[in-house]
Amino acid sequence: MTKLKIGILSYRSAPFGGGQGIYVRDISKALTSLGHSVDVISGEPYPELYSKVGLIKLPGMNLFETFSFKDRLKKFIDNPKNILNIQEFVSTLFGGFPEMRSFGQRVDSYLQLNSKYDIIIDNQSLSYGMLAIQQRFPFIEIIHHPITMDLKHDLESNRKILYWLSRKRWYSFLHMQKKVAPKMKKIITVSKSSKRDIVNDFKCKDVNISVVHNGLDTNVFKPHEGIKRHKYRLITTASADVPLKGLDYTLQAIAELKQNIDIELTVIGKMKEGGHTSRLIKKLNLNELINFKTNLTKEEISIEYAKSSVAIVSSLYEGFGYPVIEAMSCATPLLAAKTSSIPELVGSYATLIESRSSTALSVAIKDVFNNYDEYKTKAYEGREHVIRHFNWKKISKEYEDIIIDNIKQFNNADI
Repeated sequence: MTKLKIGILSYRSAPFGGGQGIYVRDISKALTSLGHSVDVISGEPYPELYSKVGLIKLPGMNLFETFSFKDRLKKFIDNPKNILNIQEFVSTLFGGFPEMRSFGQRVDSYLQLNSKYDIIIDNQSLSYGMLAIQQRFPFIEIIHHPITMDLKHDLESNRKILYWLSRKRWYSFLHMQKKVAPKMKKIITVSKSSKRDIVNDFKCKDVNISVVHNGLDTNVFKPHEGIKRHKYRLITTASADVPLKGLDYTLQAIAELKQNIDIELTVIGKMKEGGHTSRLIKKLNLNELINFKTNLTKEEISIEYAKSSVAIVSSLYEGFGYPVIEAMSCATPLLAAKTSSIPELVGSYATLIESRSSTALSVAIKDVFNNYDEYKTKAYEGREHVIRHFNWKKISKEYEDIIIDNIKQFNNADI
């Protein structure tokens, strides 16, 4: 097999608190382990990568590091006053999110001067720059799910007109993505559910989309037999004020149970002070029962699962859902919403519950506590399911096959 030079594009790659940084780190390592040379070409914030993976930094103004106008203005003043930076600052000033479009232009310019790559893989920027890049390189677009789903659930969470207008402005990049996505010649997505949504919302051709699940390091996400599980401790992962994650329903279920059970909840995620979740926790009088933890390593997250008796995924939508397979790999009994990709991932090895129902969730939680040995057996079977279907050795080979086929089609020759 010929050693390939692979460039992976990521418009932002925060190493903690977001799936993009995790995905970029893991897929770059997996392809490197097959003997390929991989560079991640990233905007800020930059990812934490494995030692054999190269990092090409494409700095922008990183305006979303802060939400202070004063700090953003200083960033703008301290950077070159070119057209791209001016457009990005003005768009941000009026409530937009221009990072993907700006990154597309920066990386297109970079690749015009650095054409050493055998293939380029873009991690869901879906920016206009990708149209130019796929004319010069074998090219694959990764779409985890169409962001139209985020907008839909965001608007459903708050009917106030000012909120609606601000959200429509924030998600205005979707106009670009809806134009770019159907023109992508090869797309990889992470679930059959996401593929259906991409076809429906982005009007992409079914034949251009391949489904390859995300992988997981099951040597890190594993049971820790030396750590005792807290009997009534629950764990969930959620960006606290993102409606898509359905944290409200978990909090409401905790409120229903707290009178009779000495229950507690660990949330892997950050709570926005004064935000919706903070207010709801105060309203439900849950302050002493909820513990938010952020900036954890994979190893630390695995230990949090080991300390917990039940994992909950109450999301309204998941294109894939790392917390689903993380919990299963740690052999922590899992209660998950029966929606989008989740049934596809869990098979028969987790308990599916009605989405958007705190009552259904509270009933399921009590049942786990009352029949824990039965759920524990299912959880260990779930770990074996993850090892079989979501290991990176299997996933990376599926990627490699698609990459080779894509290069052959582009070059119209064997490699």
